[in-house]
Amino acid sequence: QTTVIGAPFYLMQRINGVILRNQPPEGIDLSPALLRQISEATVDNLAQLHGLDVEQTGLLSLGKPDGYVQRQVTGWIQRYQKAETDAIPDMNLLARWMPENIPQTTDIAFIHNDYKYDNLVLNPNSLTQIIAVLDWEMATIGHPLMDVGTTLAYWAQPNDHPALIGFSLTSRPGNLTRTEALQRYAQKSGLPVHDFVFYYAFGCFKIGVICQQIYARYKKGLTTDPRFATLLLLVKAIAHNGVRAIQSGYID
Repeated sequence: QTTVIGAPFYLMQRINGVILRNQPPEGIDLSPALLRQISEATVDNLAQLHGLDVEQTGLLSLGKPDGYVQRQVTGWIQRYQKAETDAIPDMNLLARWMPENIPQTTDIAFIHNDYKYDNLVLNPNSLTQIIAVLDWEMATIGHPLMDVGTTLAYWAQPNDHPALIGFSLTSRPGNLTRTEALQRYAQKSGLPVHDFVFYYAFGCFKIGVICQQIYARYKKGLTTDPRFATLLLLVKAIAHNGVRAIQSGYID
């Protein structure tokens, strides 16, 4: 729409609700039963998003699904190489492994690309109801399991490195495990989830690159935020999860 102000724009609506970050919101008891329901709703909502008809809605024009996975793998490897500051064997292993193990697929969907708890707004009167999804800057048309892989790479579990637990509340009692979340996604979406270790490993690598890019800016003195000083540990931990998955065949 350009006729109103002479340039493309979009409208936003403020939504009042609850956002789950790395600590439970004040005054809210996230019991195991409640967190399980929230995690189930989170997966169901992602499956519903991927079920949108991209042709009828006109969303197909947002991206180029042909070759999407290959482009993403190549692009994120290049980003890592440009931001690399320290030798991290697991990141290098993932960078070598991914191009040689890209699954053949024709599935396409409207994908968010950063779908996680702190990008969801929950109904304050019914926390199991998602009333908004935030941060659509990376949304496009691509393979749905690339989206799921990134989501579950953020989905920390109690057996993960302590550095990853701060990602979200997914490691708390009651929350679906990564495998349970994937199984529920397959059930709700009706999509095959073959070769998911690849998509999970890609998600781990992608998040590792994002953290590495921020750490590289910190190491060069371009930002002085002390929170960024430990990001290299996070890169190593998330890369370890990806390597562990490709070596074991399991994402938990």
